[in-house]
Amino acid sequence: MSNTKSFDDEVNENILKMVNDSAFTGMSQMWLREAVRYKYGYNFSWMGRPIIQLPQDIYAIQELVWKVKPDLIIETGIAHGGSLILSASMLAMLDYCDAVEGGKTLDPKASNRKVIGIDIDIRAHNRKAIEAHPMSHMIEMIEGSSIDAEVISQVFDISKQYKTILVMLDSNHTHEHVLAELEAYAPLVSPGSYCIVWDSGVEDLPDGFVSDRPWGKGNNPKTALLEYIDNLSDGSILATDGLPLKFEIDKEIEHKIAITASADGFLRRC
Repeated sequence: MSNTKSFDDEVNENILKMVNDSAFTGMSQMWLREAVRYKYGYNFSWMGRPIIQLPQDIYAIQELVWKVKPDLIIETGIAHGGSLILSASMLAMLDYCDAVEGGKTLDPKASNRKVIGIDIDIRAHNRKAIEAHPMSHMIEMIEGSSIDAEVISQVFDISKQYKTILVMLDSNHTHEHVLAELEAYAPLVSPGSYCIVWDSGVEDLPDGFVSDRPWGKGNNPKTALLEYIDNLSDGSILATDGLPLKFEIDKEIEHKIAITASADGFLRRC
């Protein structure tokens, strides 16, 4: 057995032990609930921009982008722009690795990869900071509701230029809105790629825990994604490539990071 195989087996065994340790998983959930009280996810930035994500979920993005190697990432919800910068920086790293492996000189401005960010209200100071960032040449921002027909049409037109697409949904977290986002953008996801539905963990918080938002237990991203997956079960809904659309909840990455704001929210297209 190679050293690499031996190490991978050890890691997988460790993850399996964590998953089967109810005391450990219970403490993880308890810690997460307490962290929410302090807006823990607000504490972090990526390359100078606030990202509003748990560090574990930031890691998950890194691993999934490297695994999928998308040329287009679509994000709903921009806020301060940290997530856009993270996605753009990961795509830039893919460009760098492609150049090294191909023995070519990297021209950052010539990248064929892109991040689309959609938000109903891109505040002027955030837009200015994002546009001034070194990663801005890889980012296109669209202002408008992510479920508006004109916005969806614009995203679809841009997407025609790309082959491998990854989607992240992180705007309005009500059931109705997230379900509409899934219906709009999930068909763009490439086989083997992901639609990540952020903050699906709202469903797992105690009833009434979220009191200052229009979403909460029974009305949130997880309830929406479960309905959407059920709607796909008869195979009648097609992806933009013409194939029947099917997603599975990828628990592997969730089990690995142990703490996530998006339990059951990593959807892999089968």
